[in-house]
Amino acid sequence: MNVFDYLFATTQHLEKDFVLGPKETISFKKLHEDSLKIASYLKVNVGQNQNVVLISPNSVFFITVYLGILKSGNVCVPLNFSIEQDNLNFIIEATNCRNVFMADTLQSKQQLSNKVNLIDEDHFNEIINKQELVLFDPDIDKSSLAEIVYTSGSTGLPKGVMISHQNIIANTQSIIEYLSLTSKDIMQVVLPFFYCYGLSLLHTHLRVGGSIVLNNSFIFIGSVINDLKRYRCTGFAGVPSHYQILLKKSQSFKTTDFPDLRYVTQAGGKLHDVFIDEFIDTFPKIAFFVMYGQTEATARLSYLPPHMVSVKKGSIGKGIPGVSLRVVNEKGEEVSIGEEGELMAKGDNIMIGYYNEPEETSKTIINGWLHTGDIAEFDQDGYLYLKARKKEIIKVGGKRVSPKEIEEVILSVPQVVDCTVIGIDDDVLGESILATIVLDNPKDEAQMREVILSKCAEKLSLYKIPQKIVFENSISMSPTGKKIKK
Repeated sequence: MNVFDYLFATTQHLEKDFVLGPKETISFKKLHEDSLKIASYLKVNVGQNQNVVLISPNSVFFITVYLGILKSGNVCVPLNFSIEQDNLNFIIEATNCRNVFMADTLQSKQQLSNKVNLIDEDHFNEIINKQELVLFDPDIDKSSLAEIVYTSGSTGLPKGVMISHQNIIANTQSIIEYLSLTSKDIMQVVLPFFYCYGLSLLHTHLRVGGSIVLNNSFIFIGSVINDLKRYRCTGFAGVPSHYQILLKKSQSFKTTDFPDLRYVTQAGGKLHDVFIDEFIDTFPKIAFFVMYGQTEATARLSYLPPHMVSVKKGSIGKGIPGVSLRVVNEKGEEVSIGEEGELMAKGDNIMIGYYNEPEETSKTIINGWLHTGDIAEFDQDGYLYLKARKKEIIKVGGKRVSPKEIEEVILSVPQVVDCTVIGIDDDVLGESILATIVLDNPKDEAQMREVILSKCAEKLSLYKIPQKIVFENSISMSPTGKKIKK
């Protein structure tokens, strides 16, 4: 089944607005019709099985083009709208892309070769107004490639994660099930759609007949709070930095009543327990879902139900419906309860592989199991706990140190908004520990340094205490909202 038909199976005739917001709206019915016109244009002028790049902030333009590409039998390549020119050139060449949909606001920043057909918003509107609909095959192979989502590669070059129609359908259905989503749900979207977490919000709410509110200005916290109330949002999704900023930097978030907000979700990295506790204490009636996933899994692999967040503090929960998880040692053998190993995953949501990288794919997917690269352990009740990324483990004098353990201690100091711990080269120890810290009110850094080191000495072994502490004024964030480690 084409994922387009799956997403619109019961909603294509709805007059209800799918996109809400102060800048633009569109109904399910018009979105379906306009997306079919984009699909028809591509079928007539491009054909099928071609890679089509899409670069745009979250908007009706992005959503319509994205869905049209999927329906047309071509492959969507959604890119970061802040992409560097060198990376854009690399991806266009690597994917042999000949057609690029790009928002007008980005065209002064990006240069395209003469070989590439640029489809801007004027051309987009012309297609919507004039394109005649064509017939499509009633079905396609569900294993067909639907999109290529690019992530940072270990070599510095972007890696293209190949996602099939079936991958999206499987992950969407699982997320709808464990979040109990219905047509009454309204999600405020601050996550960009070129990011798999953001795309999952689009997929799930389109499928159930819910609505989304687009907010591309998280930096203006007041607008986020106002939109949650104005549009009676039932859901909010964020990465750790979003919650840290709302809880520590906003003067009004914790004192505002959100009567319609049923639940929030958090993924995209570990949100430390101190922030989760603060949110739950402030909003005890709002369900808090801790989630874990990867682009290679289309978005989601596990979740911790809200009623277990305090009971299983620090856990990423259990596998979502349809996903199996296990922890193995270096020989590929399953480890015992409480023993650390690499987390592996299997399910219909696991990617096809990396685009044009068969060797990398064969190292990552073995016998159908995705090697996540994350170190984890199970407890006696089958709940998972992430310990670190394989690449993040710091070795101090031969001893293995997890950055997350140190960050948790430093973040327990009330004045600390954010903490990032990394290993840096050291001639004696091999690696030493650097902690980069953002304070709520950075008036006396020397005094706070002593408070932080005292807390570390109280809670940590001597070799885990940071050898170096630096202070910064704010959290450095990528366009996805994820923290940038320097």
